[in-house]
Amino acid sequence: MSPILDSLEFDPNLIARYDGTGPRYTSYPTAPQFHNGFDEAALRAAAEASNDELIPRALSLYVHVPFCFSPCFYCGCNRVITRDVAKADRYLEQLYREIELAAPMFDRDRPVRQLHFGGGTPNFLDIRRMGELMDSLARHFSFLRSDDREYGIELDPRFADAGYVRALGRLGFNRVSVGIQDFDPVVQEAVNRIQTEAQTREVLEAARDAGFGSASVDLIYGLPRQTVDGFRRTLQQVVDLDPDRVAVYGYAHLPTLFKAQNQIDAAELPDPATRLALLRAALEMLTAAGYIYIGMDHFARADDELARAQQAGSLQRNFQGYSTHGGCDIVGLGVSAISRIGDSYSQNARDLVSYYAALDGGRLPVARGIALSEDDLIRREAINQLMCHGRLDKAGFGERHRLLFEVYFADALERLAPMQADGLVSMDAREIRVTPRGRMLSRIIAMCFDAYLGEAQAAPRYSRTI
Repeated sequence: MSPILDSLEFDPNLIARYDGTGPRYTSYPTAPQFHNGFDEAALRAAAEASNDELIPRALSLYVHVPFCFSPCFYCGCNRVITRDVAKADRYLEQLYREIELAAPMFDRDRPVRQLHFGGGTPNFLDIRRMGELMDSLARHFSFLRSDDREYGIELDPRFADAGYVRALGRLGFNRVSVGIQDFDPVVQEAVNRIQTEAQTREVLEAARDAGFGSASVDLIYGLPRQTVDGFRRTLQQVVDLDPDRVAVYGYAHLPTLFKAQNQIDAAELPDPATRLALLRAALEMLTAAGYIYIGMDHFARADDELARAQQAGSLQRNFQGYSTHGGCDIVGLGVSAISRIGDSYSQNARDLVSYYAALDGGRLPVARGIALSEDDLIRREAINQLMCHGRLDKAGFGERHRLLFEVYFADALERLAPMQADGLVSMDAREIRVTPRGRMLSRIIAMCFDAYLGEAQAAPRYSRTI
């Protein structure tokens, strides 16, 4: 492991002092900078340019399934609550239209190296519907059958059994992500998600038995009624489940943006000190169990692809978080899905009415996006290097982009100075390095290189950094 990334220091006082709000940098520029001037014509032009590159990138497909059987009160995802599975048929009909419109934009010699189904609840679709959707994707895009593909799906174990998981394996999936959040029944009641360890174990064991290459689980700290002792019990149960990856997200309470969160009593949320203690418990127990801290909210086994990619210097970030195939062009399909094609980002309509209307009119449902400027590309690389690898080689970076680093980033270096004084980063003439004290605050460090924050911070768009 790189000496930059092989240690971590948890200083609660320092973390509390720097904790604020900020982007997660799954894209740069971030979503608030997307605008409706980027339309279908702009997306098609970006796709054509990406085909014409000397070595065209492989593709990563993201498919959004918005439906959920019941609301989880903490959720900020784009979803539709219904128990009528037949409602998915209208959506799938429109999704097939989008696939038929989008796929011809990309040359067939560009393989789909990565596929991810997110939601919502992707397993809202039964196996028949899921099979039809996978058939449509395979007909229109160049699917891989080799072991180096990453075809993943998010599952809610309350609505998936071992037979369903094995059927997914036969359809080509080889990665699974399972939401847990917290096994404490008191917390589950507060967030309207009652889920047993047995349900979760059944899904994970079925995935292993079916030959899935990786299984990950999601936890959330900062939920109502959480206690350190209760969360430690959940963490021990997770360690016993032995997933390949664990994500531990901080709950973002934004009820003005996400209506379901109004069902949460803010008085039952952990106070800032408890919230930090919950995070500390996760760090201590997961690292003691052999998981490597990748960054932000991600942990992985030492032999997992994420850990190997970080060690090899190829780790990147995209809309699914840390990624082993960050160099792919991402094709987002479905309502609200985001694409990253070449030097552009674009997002589909975020409501079903607008999504359906565009496709009924024979148009791709692009609602907004952005074409990246040269400055955007430069800053995106700097942010990615710091968040994924913990260092930035000033001389090498300057040579790649034909710039004088100290001059071009004078504003960023000025903002970094107090962090250097606090020991979050070390800087010399050659490089910037994130220290063990700074690893928990990588978002704060990366924000120094963000040219848009002056205008974006005026609105409550971002979650807390810790």
